[in-house]
Amino acid sequence: MNFKRLGVPAVIAVTAAIALSSCASNEGGAAPSESASTLSGNLVGAGASSQDAAQQSWIAGFQTANPDVTVDYDPSGSGAGRETFLEGASDFAGSDRAFKDEELAAGGFKKCAADSSIVELPLYISPIAVIFNVEGVDSLDLDAATVAGIFAGTITNWNDPAIAATNPDATLPDLAITPVHRSDDSGTTENFTEYLGAAAADVWTWEADGVWPFEGGEAAQGTSGLVDAVSNGNGTIGYADASRAGDLGTVSIKVGDEFVPYSPEAAAAIVDASPFAEGRAEGDLAIEIDRTSEEAGVYPIVLVSYLIACGQYEDPANVDLVKGYLSYIASPEGQEVAAADAGSAPISDTLREKITAAIDSIK
Repeated sequence: MNFKRLGVPAVIAVTAAIALSSCASNEGGAAPSESASTLSGNLVGAGASSQDAAQQSWIAGFQTANPDVTVDYDPSGSGAGRETFLEGASDFAGSDRAFKDEELAAGGFKKCAADSSIVELPLYISPIAVIFNVEGVDSLDLDAATVAGIFAGTITNWNDPAIAATNPDATLPDLAITPVHRSDDSGTTENFTEYLGAAAADVWTWEADGVWPFEGGEAAQGTSGLVDAVSNGNGTIGYADASRAGDLGTVSIKVGDEFVPYSPEAAAAIVDASPFAEGRAEGDLAIEIDRTSEEAGVYPIVLVSYLIACGQYEDPANVDLVKGYLSYIASPEGQEVAAADAGSAPISDTLREKITAAIDSIK
């Protein structure tokens, strides 16, 4: 993947009517350029809480360049966001997974024109960190089977031999493990359980799902709730968008013969090497992540969070707003803002070309 972490040029105009400022408002509060935007109105989105920090930065930058536009984003969770979009209560959705084939076949997207496909754009790429709170332990090396055993409830103490085997220098306490999972329908949960099922199938026997597959452990609402539960506990462990890991302990995951810590670069590397889903409409850029890759330097517990819109809207009123906002997010500037503020990985130029073509097709 082509990384552009620093020194990114100013973004090109997102539409013929939009002139973006040279930097987002959170990078110095620059005013819009003299070539004023003609966009106005209100744009409503809802969905993935993992995108929340990035969305706030994207909204600030886009509204700075377009002062007559208001963008509202409700970080209600991926499942709620997809349902809100399906019911026509939002102009776009954020989701930590693409719609499934059977969901697309069912249709019924009320904002979209009859027989319209949807556009799914992988615009937020981030590692999912396995986070824990154990006094005196800042980091751990774990393989997939051990992580799966912890969350399946078969490994129940922090000094378990499976944990000690890959962490000979750590002082592991005789302390019960409290795994924390999301209580809501979460794309982060689906990505995490997909990894467990692919990389540790002998231990994790449940299908990947946005809803936690069994009772047990502790449940918490949303990304913030899960992080709070891990932070306020003792011996707790959970999973969350890596931008929210903060000062909690984190896990390096075994890939091949090495243990790889999470990073935007390692997350982006596995995304760039993974194929697009087959049989999708043009503009539907769903990606199938290779969770079992053994390539050096890739981090397999990654979420690709999508911005989802109609291919054709029933009411054209907000089409230019949708296209303008998505174009800003996809731009080098928008991706760098998210990288700086949310720890995400900027998309490659190759992926940006495909995303830009999909946005241009919206009508």
